[in-house]
Amino acid sequence: MKQTDENVTLDGIDKQILRFLMADARKPVLEIARSIGISGAAVHQRLRKLEASGLLSGSKFVINPKILGYTTMAYIGIYLDKAMSNPFAVKQLVKIPEVLECHYTTGNWSILIKILCKDNEHLMQLLNKEIQTIEGVSRTETFISLAQQIDRQISI
Repeated sequence: MKQTDENVTLDGIDKQILRFLMADARKPVLEIARSIGISGAAVHQRLRKLEASGLLSGSKFVINPKILGYTTMAYIGIYLDKAMSNPFAVKQLVKIPEVLECHYTTGNWSILIKILCKDNEHLMQLLNKEIQTIEGVSRTETFISLAQQIDRQISI
């Protein structure tokens, strides 16, 4: 996939196609085409153009973690002893499967991570035995999410 630094211009048809696929990535192309009033080939052509532009980065199935017993979502601000510790810390965080996101941030923390645990005890074990033992981590600040109230992508 070729990615450019330029903004992509979307027309009304592109937006309609994207809205259908953002709602259900498994929606058949022909069904989308009929709903919009264009051919299936035209939808395919537009999707190839959008993929080539770098706007689309694939499709995926979304797993409901609660079904697997993961009920505790937390955000952890990580303080590093020095900025040079960041690459090493990130390499260690990548090894922890419960770490879903990792962001290099401005402000007090060097890194902000999002983790998913089975429960509070699991969270405590990850903090004490894995995250806080990473060389360069001076301390952490943890926020447990009680409920996710908004979950969406950017509007098209």
